Amino acid sequence: MRKHRLSVYLEPEIMRALAAYAERRDRSLSLVAEAAIASFVTPDETERQEAAIAARLDRLSRAVERLERDQTITIETLALFVRHWLTVMPSLPEPHQEAARAKGGERYEAFLEALGRRLAKGSPFRREVSTEVEGDPTLPAG
Repeated sequence: MRKHRLSVYLEPEIMRALAAYAERRDRSLSLVAEAAIASFVTPDETERQEAAIAARLDRLSRAVERLERDQTITIETLALFVRHWLTVMPSLPEPHQEAARAKGGERYEAFLEALGRRLAKGSPFRREVSTEVEGDPTLPAG
């Protein structure tokens, strides 16, 4: 590829420094000037690091947004369940409360086991909910 000619005006001290540097390196003035200009117009290490950090911050921001969406879904699910439970569960008479507590303890243990198994699989329920609510405008975007 053919190089293009460029004429520049330099201060005398810069010209002396350029000539001395070229002489020490046994290079032409043109080659040293070209390398200096290339270094000036090429992104330096700091700019590359800033770009990499910005990209990482963008990824972290998206991850936090997904966590916020998942947390909103979790809180709303729990709130709906509690509201439903409080609405449909009648109060038990005093003689039946002890048996109900024992049965509740058994059911709670079974619930914890089922939850543990489901979490060990990689929380598929979150993915199920995510696909069902994609178009729901009442939920935050994410």
